[in-house]
Amino acid sequence: MTPSTQQTLYTLQTWFSPSFPVGAYTYSHGLENAFEQGLVGDLEQAVEWIGEIIANGNGYADCVFALLAQKAVLSGNQARLSEVAEFAAAFSATKELRLESEAQGAAFIEIIQKLEENTGIYMLTKIWPGPYTFSVAVGAAAGGLNIDPQALATAYLHGFVSNLASALVRIVPLGQTDGQKIIAQLGKVVEQAATNALTTDLDGLVTSTLMVDLTSMQHEIQYTRLFRS
Repeated sequence: MTPSTQQTLYTLQTWFSPSFPVGAYTYSHGLENAFEQGLVGDLEQAVEWIGEIIANGNGYADCVFALLAQKAVLSGNQARLSEVAEFAAAFSATKELRLESEAQGAAFIEIIQKLEENTGIYMLTKIWPGPYTFSVAVGAAAGGLNIDPQALATAYLHGFVSNLASALVRIVPLGQTDGQKIIAQLGKVVEQAATNALTTDLDGLVTSTLMVDLTSMQHEIQYTRLFRS
């Protein structure tokens, strides 16, 4: 493993670590309501639900936005970066999913600016007034550090899966072992989604996870809640 690869791995592990203070643990991406309705209540249902988000939902879409933002930074294309940032900001289907993305994005940018100078974050905040989605913020920062796109895509999706698995462990009567089983069983799904995201542009980006959007909407009026989304 070369030093540059080691540094890339270290950086990505830092960004998607539970200790990186973007507040990811406070969001469930509609899973809390899915459990409330009896749609996700065991390991098999959890793997299927999260797998759909990664393959055909916001997990996949966010990965595409991160990669496109990174590419725009690497090419110095400010107009393209602004286009991606605007598209990503408008892509959230519900109020709570938008909050989930933008709150984490703002926190991520604030932390990076305090830690180091990053040309990608500087470019993003210079040409786009906000709001900043988490995906675009991460992608811009990755562009500033010239991180390998495949590594970025895999790490981003792994972080997405890990956060949802952690949320389910707290919502559903699942143990820590089942949480790890969810992550392990979705390895191939993450691999394929990361590969697909590398060749997807804005014109070809769609999602087909309507139930996730509906549970997110219903979560807004759920009586008792542990999570913000």
